Amino acid sequence: MGKMTPLEILMAIMVALVWGMGIVFAKGAIEFFPPILLMALRFTLTAFVLVWFTRIPSGNLVYLFFIAIVAAAIQYSLTFTGLIGLEAGTAALIVQLEVPFLVLLGALLLSEKPGLRKWIGIAISFCGVALMTQHSEMGGSLTSVFLVIGGAFSWALGQVMVRSLKNIQGMQVTAWIAVFAAPQLYVMSAIFEEGQVEAIRNADVIVWGAVFYLGLVMTALGYFLWNTLIRRHDVGRVAPFLLLLPFFSVVGGVLFLGEQPTLAKLTGGLVVLLGVAVITINPAVFARRSVGANLPSD
Repeated sequence: MGKMTPLEILMAIMVALVWGMGIVFAKGAIEFFPPILLMALRFTLTAFVLVWFTRIPSGNLVYLFFIAIVAAAIQYSLTFTGLIGLEAGTAALIVQLEVPFLVLLGALLLSEKPGLRKWIGIAISFCGVALMTQHSEMGGSLTSVFLVIGGAFSWALGQVMVRSLKNIQGMQVTAWIAVFAAPQLYVMSAIFEEGQVEAIRNADVIVWGAVFYLGLVMTALGYFLWNTLIRRHDVGRVAPFLLLLPFFSVVGGVLFLGEQPTLAKLTGGLVVLLGVAVITINPAVFARRSVGANLPSD
């Protein structure tokens, strides 16, 4: 797998942007919709739009069903239920634990061998979350923090499963995970939530606009770009661009939701990002580039 092209770099930045803003719009929408119902509507829309443009991945259907349970139904139920008790920017920072979880699961399930640098980065990331939860203003949100952490773990496990797929394109992965995830999420909403009918009846145009953004932009476009990139390149090459995600969420939360993240939360969040950066950004790459032709390209 070679270097990323300028177009692929733009695609990676777009993933961070649309996912980061998706957390902001979801935070606004869950003031009106139960969060699991919101995710069910999101994946219904994604499936309805994309399924007509992809072939049935007959050899992967059963595996995609289980990927949908882990990487969509469970992950989004945990993450967006946790979002109720957190600011959008704070949740986006905690979500960055997806990267250290991905490294840990790669070591456990894929026989990958993380070096000392990655283990240090993992430790730094979890210390950052610990710092965020020590402050008094986070005291009532610990359950929400752990729900988002659980969602991050589930997402990472799902990405390991996606990497195991054969003979399938990014669009097929996105579309058919949505096909399976939508009914799974409706079942989970029926079990764990209430007030769904009233929420749908009372939702205004702005709330439905958020649903359309989550379904068409955050999921259909965002995951199409992401699945395409990780099937072309190692996750470690693409993942550093996700460091931009919390930046977009923090800015979006301030602009659209009136959030005012405290210095304490931002400090812990920056420690999380530092750990993720240590994991995903390889100093040897920059050393090779500075030397130029004297060393092989990465």
